[in-house]
This record gives sequence, structure tokens and C-alpha cells, in this order.
Amino acid sequence: MGDQNRNPAFQPIQVFTDMAIEARNIVRGDAKDEIPGVRVRESQSDGVLVTEVEIFEESAEKLMGKPRGHYITLDVPTFKERDPDLKTRLMERLTDELKTLVPQHLSQSVLVVGLGNWNATPDALGPRVVERMLVTRHLGEVVAEDIRSRMRPVSAVAPGVLGTTGIETLDIIRGIVKEAHPDLVIAIDALAARNLDRLLGSVQIADTGIHPGSGVGNRREGLTQDSVGVPVIAIGVCTVVQSISIAQEAVHLLAEQLADDMVFYDILKQMAPSEQRGLIDEVLGSRFSGLMVTPKEIDVLIDDLADVLGEALNRALQPELGTNEWR
Repeated sequence: MGDQNRNPAFQPIQVFTDMAIEARNIVRGDAKDEIPGVRVRESQSDGVLVTEVEIFEESAEKLMGKPRGHYITLDVPTFKERDPDLKTRLMERLTDELKTLVPQHLSQSVLVVGLGNWNATPDALGPRVVERMLVTRHLGEVVAEDIRSRMRPVSAVAPGVLGTTGIETLDIIRGIVKEAHPDLVIAIDALAARNLDRLLGSVQIADTGIHPGSGVGNRREGLTQDSVGVPVIAIGVCTVVQSISIAQEAVHLLAEQLADDMVFYDILKQMAPSEQRGLIDEVLGSRFSGLMVTPKEIDVLIDDLADVLGEALNRALQPELGTNEWR
């Protein structure tokens, strides 16, 4: 595929986004060729667009600022309309994707970690998913044998954030892993996006672990297989977007509305999206670079998404149990 030096059009990025698909689109820009070291596959079913981004070369890892691995994004831009049927379809597709990643043998235990601050609604997704988990690790000697043989040991924890506990989240998880010996950690967290359409409408699954706070410029040490000693799957939902992204969208819409003003329109039309963003960053960056935006309906949408993720995880982790046995 070649290396970075053979593709001078692709430049490393320094942006706040947790989404691998966004990082890929920013680096790729208007280029027709795919980024060397990256593979992308898309499929669509029942209103859910699934995009898999695979980063498999070190050069691509450096370009995109994302670790090598697989990133699966499920896009449902109309999720904010709260269509019950769409929630069900998203849950079912998410369940299918998770089943391909979790251990197949039911004796292999899983620790679910709900990252985030339960006191801040846009960051409370992880803790709210944990509230919906079927926790079974302590039930081995309690339930009937016919259920025990079909039940995976699952534990769950919402460790809070450094500002409320005084302890780094990674240190807490390391201690739990050391004592509980799970075969897999699944971490759920709120993500930051740059595209308005992804706000409360995109779910990302990654087999690379997670770096809490990276999307908002508050990067903590990563929760990864290297740091905790067992594989880590990360599940995240975009709950905040950069204010600069809103400014860029406003400029784009303004250009569309003022197409008759040829001078102004031509200036904007000739600028690539990256150049428009650079101009906005230069003019507004110092005032708005740290401002993140979330919808006013965030309270109900976070609960809706927690319902979807909790149900999908329970179904994927306990495939042999009927829903009537754990609801």
C-alpha cells in the first residue's frame, strides 16, 4: 500500500474526535484513494448504516491518531426522533456485532465498566448502562443447575471519575481485574464527535480499548489490553460535539443561502472543508475551542441509549438465557 512519504496529500491530524470514521474522513479529505494502511467496509440494514474501519499499518495509525485495530460504527441519525422500532433495530444489530467479539464459551467471564461521571448527564451513559446489566458472577451457587450451565459470569462497575474519587479510573480497573480475573473487559463511555449528524446518532465499537477524555482534550491513560492485562472492547456513543463544528455547519448553510452573492459564495466554495475549519479555528478557536454542545433532550436520549446498549450487552453476553429469565 505504500507509506506516508509516498502520499504527501495525507497529513497527520490533531483534532478532538473519538470517532475513527471521522478521523479517517478528515485525513482523507477530498482524495479519491483510501489512506494507506486502512480498509473500510459499509453495509446498511433496516435503517442502520454500519461502517467498519480497520487500521492495520503503523503509518495509518500515526496519520489518524488512532491505534491499530477494528472500529465498527453504527449510524442512526434519526435516533433522536425516539422511534421505538428504530431502537429495536439498533439493539438487534448491535447485539449481532457484539456476539462476534465476546468469548464464545460461557465459562469465560466478562467485566463491564461504565466509564464517566454519573452527575453530568452527557457523561453518564456508562454508569446508566451498568444499572441495566444482568450481573451474574455471584450467582453461581444460587441459581438452579439448568440455568447455571447457560449463564456466563458477568460483573459490572461504574468507577466514577478522577474529580469525584481522587483515583485514576485505570488504577481502579487494574485492581478489580487483578482480584476478579475476568477474561474480557467491556468499557462503555460517552464520546465526542465533530459531525452534528453523529450527535446521539452514532455508536462505535472498538477492539482497541479506550482513552477516556481524549475527544474533549482531557486524555487519560488508556484502558487497553496492555494496561490491564486482558482484552478490552470499547463501546461509545457520541453525546457531545465541538462548538467549532456548529460554526462550520453554519458557514456552509450560509454559503448555500447566499449563492446569489457570487463574490462571497465563490470565496467559500473554493475553500476545502479543512480550509474552512482552519479559518473558523483561527477566528473563533481561542474563544470556543473548549466549548462542547449537547442536545436539550439529553436526559431522555441518554436513557434511551442506555436501554439499547444494556439490552444488546445482556443478549450478547447471555445468548443461552431467554429474556424472560433475566428481565
